[in-house]
Amino acid sequence: MAAATIQITFDLPARFLDDSGERAGFVLLAAFLITFAFIRTSARLIRSPRVPWWPGSVTTGSGLHLHHLVWGIVLLLLSGFLDFALNPGSPGNEVLAAAFGVGAGLTLDEFALWVYLRDVYWAEEGRASFDAVIVAATLAGLVLLGLAPFDLPNGGASVGSIALSVAIALALSFVAILKGRLFLGLVGIFVPPVSLLASCRLAAPGSAWARRFYRGDTRKLNRSQERFEASRRRRRRWADALTGAPGGGEEEAPAADAGGNPGRLR
Repeated sequence: MAAATIQITFDLPARFLDDSGERAGFVLLAAFLITFAFIRTSARLIRSPRVPWWPGSVTTGSGLHLHHLVWGIVLLLLSGFLDFALNPGSPGNEVLAAAFGVGAGLTLDEFALWVYLRDVYWAEEGRASFDAVIVAATLAGLVLLGLAPFDLPNGGASVGSIALSVAIALALSFVAILKGRLFLGLVGIFVPPVSLLASCRLAAPGSAWARRFYRGDTRKLNRSQERFEASRRRRRRWADALTGAPGGGEEEAPAADAGGNPGRLR
């Protein structure tokens, strides 16, 4: 059996984006990132008393607050249906891709609401939304760049070699995820050396790997706690600078009114 190999290639053609699918993917990703940046900035401005002129949340006559997640879902459904039903050529395909990207940006900005089924936008749990956006944008970018983690040139590899290559890459990603390095594990599906590096490093103190293998090793567990606490503080500083601090990190958001309706949060 031929030796199993994993090759990583960025297949960027000389005339990148000439293909309709590539253009649509690029437009979708750009619309997604721009929308997320805009809606998160808008939410921060709504939260701040220093810009009272910024328009507030969408609220019905009965006082029901409509999250921008709702508009995102509507755009995702509408643009996805029209693309399937009409199968338009260019530029219709790119227009629908832009609409889908806008919908995805609005929806993932409130990803934490999906998970917790309550408004945690400015709570500590709300950080999950930023994490989801980073993961989605990274994976979409890798696909758009044409990354081919299991590219075996000229079709010379046997089925067994391909299967072994895929199994090794998936195993490394699985170990990285067990060690609490979800982002690196997902990227490792596309770039196996990333998950290899993650699987060789210390596990996060609360991960399944640490609970299983660090239970009797106090020294290793203490090292893990110290390292991940420092890393967590750095990530929090970057996330707070980009998306706003939860709780009282910026100006405090108003409390709900007497009827239980949210204040001017976003």
